[in-house]
Amino acid sequence: MTGSATLRAETPEDHSAIHGLLVAAFDRCGEAELVEALRKEGDLVFGGVAAVNGVIVGHAALSRMNAPFPALGLGPVAVAAAYRGKGIANALLRWSLARAQDDQWRAIFVLGDGAFYGRFGFRPELAAGFDTPYAGPHFMALALNGALPAKEGPVDYAPAFERL
Repeated sequence: MTGSATLRAETPEDHSAIHGLLVAAFDRCGEAELVEALRKEGDLVFGGVAAVNGVIVGHAALSRMNAPFPALGLGPVAVAAAYRGKGIANALLRWSLARAQDDQWRAIFVLGDGAFYGRFGFRPELAAGFDTPYAGPHFMALALNGALPAKEGPVDYAPAFERL
């Protein structure tokens, strides 16, 4: 299925479609409003999209985190219901992680399902030493471009997350 999906960075022309995708995927407006706030406040570093026949069917947001080194927070991630289970999220996340590595970020943090995100190399033990309100087994980190430059210190998502 992913052979027919185009993976790329979002553009301003995609914002309305991304909003609709996020509302449908989460069955509420919170995540769509979060992404809009991240854009408005300058904290969305990039959003990756998956498009099929020009229609946005997947989105992954990567935003600036407050951390002791250059780090991104992954999320929200969404795929349209009709395209789930077809490799779209896998391809979109691999594309997004490669872009973050190419852009010289040192880590990505995510709060989510360990079975899913573990497939991409996210590990709760890498995040365990950091002081964050999200600490716990679902808070994970992925080191990029070498080992993490620090194993402890304060980390937090962009301020917009506090309003979700």
